[in-house]
Amino acid sequence: MALENIRLEVMKTVEKSIDSFVDKYLIPIEDVWQPTDLLPNLQGENYNDEILELREEAKELGYDFWAVLVGDMITEEALPTYESWLMEMDGVNQLKPTGWSKWIRHWTGEENRHGDTLNKYLYLSGRVDMREIEKTTQYLISDGFDIGTGRDPYRNFIYTSFQELATNISHRRVGLLAKEKNNKMLAKMCNLIAGDEMRHHLAYREFVKIIFEYDPSEMMLAFQDMMKKKIVMPAHFLRESGQEISSAFDNFSNAGQRLGVYTTFDYIDIMEKLNTYWDIDKMTSLTDEAEKARDYLMALPGRMSRIADRVKIPQDIHQFKWVSPNGVM
Repeated sequence: MALENIRLEVMKTVEKSIDSFVDKYLIPIEDVWQPTDLLPNLQGENYNDEILELREEAKELGYDFWAVLVGDMITEEALPTYESWLMEMDGVNQLKPTGWSKWIRHWTGEENRHGDTLNKYLYLSGRVDMREIEKTTQYLISDGFDIGTGRDPYRNFIYTSFQELATNISHRRVGLLAKEKNNKMLAKMCNLIAGDEMRHHLAYREFVKIIFEYDPSEMMLAFQDMMKKKIVMPAHFLRESGQEISSAFDNFSNAGQRLGVYTTFDYIDIMEKLNTYWDIDKMTSLTDEAEKARDYLMALPGRMSRIADRVKIPQDIHQFKWVSPNGVM
């Protein structure tokens, strides 16, 4: 049987249990939090006081913090790209209601709240240039991206397993930094968003684990291929207005590393966690090629750690168009 046909059969097998994954890892719309639960109530009598309090709390946050928060928000806002990308996977039919299309649409609905929440917070804070942010968001959606997965569900699920945990880490640590500055509103927002990302990570890593049971050699090769390419975060394709796609992500990433929000060592730690959860070292019945891939994957975190120890993070703060030099617009 051709590899493509095997993949389709495996996808159909996993799809049979998709309702249980929806019930376990996603939350019904009537029960899940919404952005307005966390933001000033503009229909209430005290809305002006709530906005003033939000703006006062925002004054305590530094330049790198705002750059990272804006980059995180823009990444979340580019959701149309992510849904269309997942809907194009082999084994997914978006023209009729199937298990996989149900999962992707419900996942999209949950993710959509993240950008909405952070966008409204940034707008009310008065600390950033929302028009520049909006242009960057539109560029990110219009440009699209190539993360090296093609339509292959194996590679796509490796990517989402990794990326969802990375966003969990980033949002959770931004929330901790906000809490340290007594910004309780933003801390709560980031923690709730991080919780969503963790649930999504747990689901996607489970999809991969099941696929390993049915097609271990091809799943191992897909995992190796994605790690050789490196997991490219959606923010990699950020650009500020009037610029090409190039330096914006590097500057955003450097700000995150200076803050300790998301670092090279976190990337390595995620690899180790996935290796452990999927029992990569215990895999048997592999082809010779897949065995070599397994050995590569087991050795990769250590090799990357040795390189990471020698990398110096630039300390010069880049002036983004999104945020003024003194953080006040």
